[in-house]
Amino acid sequence: MNFRIGHGYDVHALAKGESLWLGGIKIEHEKGTVAHSDGDVLIHAICDALLGALALGDIGKHFPDTNDEYKNVDSKILLKKCNNLINEHGYQVINIDTTICAQRPKLRIHIDKMREVMSEILVINIDQVSIKATTTEKLGFVGREEGISAYAVTLLEKTT
Repeated sequence: MNFRIGHGYDVHALAKGESLWLGGIKIEHEKGTVAHSDGDVLIHAICDALLGALALGDIGKHFPDTNDEYKNVDSKILLKKCNNLINEHGYQVINIDTTICAQRPKLRIHIDKMREVMSEILVINIDQVSIKATTTEKLGFVGREEGISAYAVTLLEKTT
């Protein structure tokens, strides 16, 4: 097959006193993610989409939260490893399309920087990276600001 599509999803609880990392950048906010790694839900969803496109399992299979090597790990490292893995399998990223679900903080001012970081890690043009943000209109755990989630879809193309 010349093309493969992958879908990813991630969610983390929010708590005061934790850091909030999204799309590889630290965002100042009164709450951050509770996680074994840095809790970057956007990168984790992208990793799952990349791995899923090639039926390679999920992020937990490759970077288990039972392994202290990944305790507080920078998720950009995980994304780089996932990208290297798909390249080793003879594929490259054509594009990614993502959505972050968060009631607060407002993310519009951070999206261009996130796109830049993702494009650098994935070695693709910034116009191949779509990052959107939405609230849940105060509904559910996201709306109550108990957690944050992200969805990602990717298209891969065979290179070899």
